[in-house]
Amino acid sequence: MIIAVNTRLLQKNNLEGIGRFTFETFKRMVLNHPEVDFIFCFDRKFDASFIFASNVKPLIIYPQARHPFLYYLWFEYALPNALKPYKVDVLLSPDGFIPLKSNIKTLAVIHDIAFEHDANGVDWLTQTYYKHYFPKFAKKANRIATVSTFSKQDIIKTYGINESKIDVVYNGVSAVFKALSLPEKEQVKVKITNGKPYFVYTGSIHPRKNIITLLKAFEALKKQHQVQHQLVLVGRKAWKNKELEQFLSQMTFKNEVIFTGKLSDEELSKVLASADVAVYPSTFEGFGLPVIEAFACGVPIITSKNTAMEEIAKGAAHLFNPLDDDELKNLLFNLITHPFKTEEKIKLGFKVAQSYTWDGVAEKLWTSLIKTTTC
Repeated sequence: MIIAVNTRLLQKNNLEGIGRFTFETFKRMVLNHPEVDFIFCFDRKFDASFIFASNVKPLIIYPQARHPFLYYLWFEYALPNALKPYKVDVLLSPDGFIPLKSNIKTLAVIHDIAFEHDANGVDWLTQTYYKHYFPKFAKKANRIATVSTFSKQDIIKTYGINESKIDVVYNGVSAVFKALSLPEKEQVKVKITNGKPYFVYTGSIHPRKNIITLLKAFEALKKQHQVQHQLVLVGRKAWKNKELEQFLSQMTFKNEVIFTGKLSDEELSKVLASADVAVYPSTFEGFGLPVIEAFACGVPIITSKNTAMEEIAKGAAHLFNPLDDDELKNLLFNLITHPFKTEEKIKLGFKVAQSYTWDGVAEKLWTSLIKTTTC
């Protein structure tokens, strides 16, 4: 069997979101199935570490697809033409993009369709492209995999796809995310906040992540209760952050807000595990991996009571209305003044995190792939 994989988001030192999903699942799938030939389709020079075994054949297919017009050229012409010499059984696309004019069987992984509901998620041109083509991708694909029941139902409702065509394949959490000892936590705090306790947000920073609500809650908490905590924001500033920058500049406690930028998984795990409380206030997620990473680190987490977060948290997170900064402020205060209230959820969180493994993800995606071959 020959499986082609869209690996254009496998980029050294830049494995975010879909890139991480691609890396973790195919690292395992390739090793688990040496009898299968995999063709990894890159759109630029690749790092040799992504060729996981001898049953992987890499192809570099130009042009580099990082713009809607180039998406179209790459998926409709460059990719199908490059695969013509091979008798490909299935093309698996971890970012959901597939060729519409090709006869190759396809498995599209559509993580979410947030762009159908939120105009701030991506730039105008990209959103226009997504809204035009993703309904076509969903209908054309032989099968679809997605990362939560919420996303499955959203795809069914929005695009009119038969539910039997969609498999739920949850994300996994890396083993690097784990709890730290008290001395280890103190070392991290000294490095990050000069020893002060802190709240933490992890993830990219753009309007859909709802950081302004977190800043409002933090500002009010500092004013009303004079807590010593700082706020640490871990992640790259992605797009449309002018409003956030303006709000931050007017904050009384703006010097108590720390931006670390993007960190390695090892650094991220330590910063996350040393926080008193993690907050993930996103207004829309297909999964919400930072929630599970907080569970694995033994940190209480507050997250939004909407989209997929409640589903994937399985009762182990503290939930709030993401549009209510006052509710978030009160939750933060209650958790730091009554830490015993978090103990049961922390214990449950460890169990929940253990149910989300990349080994399990790879197995479920393989099952979905085999179903695709029989379509």
